[in-house]
Amino acid sequence: MNDHIQSANTDATTIEASSTQQAYQTIRRMIVMAELKPGEKLKINRLKELLNTGASPIREALSLLTSDQLVERLDQRGFRTAEANRENFNEILALRCSLEDMAIRQSIENATTDWEENLVLCHHRMVKEQRNKLETFEQLHKDFHTSLLANCGSPILLKFCNQLYDLNVRYRYIAGRSKNYQSRDVSEEHQKILQAAIDGNAEAASTRLLSHYRKTGVYLSGLFS
Repeated sequence: MNDHIQSANTDATTIEASSTQQAYQTIRRMIVMAELKPGEKLKINRLKELLNTGASPIREALSLLTSDQLVERLDQRGFRTAEANRENFNEILALRCSLEDMAIRQSIENATTDWEENLVLCHHRMVKEQRNKLETFEQLHKDFHTSLLANCGSPILLKFCNQLYDLNVRYRYIAGRSKNYQSRDVSEEHQKILQAAIDGNAEAASTRLLSHYRKTGVYLSGLFS
């Protein structure tokens, strides 16, 4: 009898953990892709209907997202998506440029045939994917950027770079509202970064990568003015 009860409790815990993870991933995607607007109040009942899950997994997911700095907890008033402003973007951009400059240089210094082949493959998959499939393209885009840094030899550095990537992506979708953003040739920027990395030119690769990030700020400037 005790074993049966323990097994049932374990199954219930597993199901709840799975529901929390699903809620976390869905809400996170909606925030990163700007489907949930910056500063938007996150109402539990609305999210329950939207995600077809219970209140407990949603609250736990929102608590996890506060650690990711994508959600803010309001004293006695629930949660809201993190605000977006010029100061926050500039801080993310500065940290990202500093850390990824270090990471890509180390990655190129440690270059191996396997790393180069994976980098080329990630770029090919990203280019091949149609941009109208946003979720798929976004994952492939992240895979490409991650592969540039993957050979740096520092798991902690990669973890910070990964978190900053996610914080920055939301601003890229916000910048996409700018009429001039669509005129930007992002594919060419990616190709030039790839070529410099493959050539083992750390200076050019870093310069092009950081310029790639800073161009987003140019399009954001008009939105935050």
